[in-house]
Amino acid sequence: MPDNTALRALVTRVGAFYVRDRRLQRAQRAIEALLAAGEPEPAQAGAYLAEVQRYFRAFDREAALQLRRVDRELERLYLQQYNMTAERNVAAKRAEATQGVLSALAELGRE
Repeated sequence: MPDNTALRALVTRVGAFYVRDRRLQRAQRAIEALLAAGEPEPAQAGAYLAEVQRYFRAFDREAALQLRRVDRELERLYLQQYNMTAERNVAAKRAEATQGVLSALAELGRE
């Protein structure tokens, strides 16, 4: 079991999260009450730690999946931007070449 100071720090840290999970909410309220009354028993602290681990492991997996989805989307957008930039450069060169021909025609009085 962690020392009381480390446990209090963890409880404060977890309490800063907006948690909708009822099991963790109950565990959080219970450990806060136990800490306010003194030092919780090792079994009580252990139950709290297990609940925090259950919640945050699932939260971590969800966050990692979201990061992978966002990274894939960013890669797709980067590739699209790269392709569009290349396409724009080709079109700009074509426009420049066309303007050159039209300028030459104008010089010959054939506009």
